[in-house]
Amino acid sequence: MPEGHTIHRLALDYATAFLGTTPGVTSPQGKFTDAAALLTGTELTRTEAHGKHLFLGFHATDWIHIHLGLFGKVTFGPAPAPPPTDTVRLRLANDTTYVDLRGPTTCALITPPEKQAIHDRLGPDPLRDDADPDTAYRRVSRSRTTIAALLMDQKVIAGVGNVYRAEVLFRHRIDPYRPGKDITPSEWHAIWTDLVELMHEGVRNNRIDTVRPEHTPEAMGRPPRVDDHGGEVYVYRRANQPCHICGGEIRTADLAARNLFWCPTCQRP
Repeated sequence: MPEGHTIHRLALDYATAFLGTTPGVTSPQGKFTDAAALLTGTELTRTEAHGKHLFLGFHATDWIHIHLGLFGKVTFGPAPAPPPTDTVRLRLANDTTYVDLRGPTTCALITPPEKQAIHDRLGPDPLRDDADPDTAYRRVSRSRTTIAALLMDQKVIAGVGNVYRAEVLFRHRIDPYRPGKDITPSEWHAIWTDLVELMHEGVRNNRIDTVRPEHTPEAMGRPPRVDDHGGEVYVYRRANQPCHICGGEIRTADLAARNLFWCPTCQRP
C-alpha cells in the first residue's frame, strides 16, 4: 500500500495538471459513471491529502475521495489520451494531460461533512501544516501497544507505512516492541521531527531514502540497494543482511499482519 508521501505527491501532480481547468471526467469501468457525469466539464478547484486519503475538489461542495488500498494505481500521460481500457475507474483529461485511476479501494463522490468525518477519524499527518504531534503522543503515551504497531495505526498518526515505521525506529535506536507508554516525550519529538523531514523528502523525490549521508553507498563503498521499492534504507526488506551500522544481522518478524524489520543490536530493548 502506498505510504503518505506518495498520496501527497499525487495531490501535487493532480493540481499541477488540472487545477483551474475543467477536465472531462469519465468512468470507463462504469462504477463511477453517475458521479463523473455530474463533474465533467467543471473546474477542479483544489486537491488535498491526509494520510493515505486523496481528495479532489470540484465546485464549492463536491469532493472525490480516493483511497488506493493495496492495488490502486494512478497513471499520468500527455494529451491526446489513448482510448481507455475497461479497468479505468476514473479518468480526468484536458487539453494537455490525462490521468487514469485503476483498482482503488475507494473512489467516491462525497460531501464536505463526509470529508470532515474522514479527517476526524485520522491521526495527525506529518505532511500537513495543521498536524499536532502532541495529539498523537497523547494516544501513544497511554497505550501498552508496541510503538511499531502504533506507528502503523492511522488513527494515531496518518500516512506512516511499513517502510517509514521500520526506518524511523532504527534511526532513533528504538526497540520496535517497546510499549507506547514507555516512549518519552523527547523520543516522540525526535521521531515526529524526523518523519516530517523524511516524508517531505519523499514527496520531493517520489521515493523513500532514509540513510544518513555517511551511510550512503558512495560513503561506505558498498553496492547500491536494488529493490522495486527504490531508495536507500537501513532495515526495510533487508532481513538476514548485515546492518550498515553494527554489521549484525537484520531481523524480520510478523507484527499486526505486516513484516517488521529491525536490528536487534542497534535497537536493544
